[in-house]
Amino acid sequence: MANKKTVVFDFDGVIHSYTSGWKGIDVILDEPVKGIKEVIENLRDAGYYVTVVTTRAAQMKGVEAVWAYLKKYGIKADSVQSMKPPAICYVDDRAIHFDGDTKSLLEQIQSFRSWTER
Repeated sequence: MANKKTVVFDFDGVIHSYTSGWKGIDVILDEPVKGIKEVIENLRDAGYYVTVVTTRAAQMKGVEAVWAYLKKYGIKADSVQSMKPPAICYVDDRAIHFDGDTKSLLEQIQSFRSWTER
């Protein structure tokens, strides 16, 4: 990993479509987001290190469930963990892109909705 650029993907809502919502640390019911497998494949083929981050990984049964899900859908990642490591970027459905301008930040936070909530 030391020589590769890391890209971090959130699991629920980015890889796992999460349309059923939270059902438990090791209960992952929904299919992947359309096209995410191909994006991850292309990144890995281009030499990027792909880390999947999820609070599910705070417990071993959650880590095992995420790895089983990735295997079931043929999605290859380099690691699964609960904490965001240093990376060139983070792909997360519950984030606001901060561009250095604070003027509209409060309003963006107060009106925020993830793509699954819109």
